[in-house]
Amino acid sequence: MAEQRTYGGGNRGGFNRQPQDEFKDKVLDLRRVTRVVAGGKRFRFRATVVIGDSLGRVGVGVGKSIDVPAAIAKGRAAAKKNLITVELDKRSIVHEVEAKFSAAHIRLKPASVGHGMRAGGAARVVLSLCGIKDITAKTLGRTPNKLTNALATIEALSQLKPKKAKK
Repeated sequence: MAEQRTYGGGNRGGFNRQPQDEFKDKVLDLRRVTRVVAGGKRFRFRATVVIGDSLGRVGVGVGKSIDVPAAIAKGRAAAKKNLITVELDKRSIVHEVEAKFSAAHIRLKPASVGHGMRAGGAARVVLSLCGIKDITAKTLGRTPNKLTNALATIEALSQLKPKKAKK
């Protein structure tokens, strides 16, 4: 009986395998943007990408390109450059914080264990990729823009002060 070979269809042999990244990513927003030039309109794609390791590191990045996969890759690379580290208190944040970015305004409140995540939209994506499981977040601004709401959440998380050690 001869050995049966299959061609194509995946990466069964383990060759050309890319190293596994420690970050999970989520495409938050994907828009087609237009630049008007003398000959007409030039279309590109803008991808807003959030990355996090669920251990307190999170970042938001924006990438633009002619095609969608390249825009997402650029957004992921930009998010890696903009990483912040948040000190978590068990499964929540240390204290209440409020932040504003452009027209977006957000308030984050810590919650007890088992409360769950009460957040919506862009804030929910950022907080879950950061690794926060018990929190209440309220978007106070009226803007529906996911990019500015995500950046306001990042701004609020960066304002957190570390918990003081007991002596």
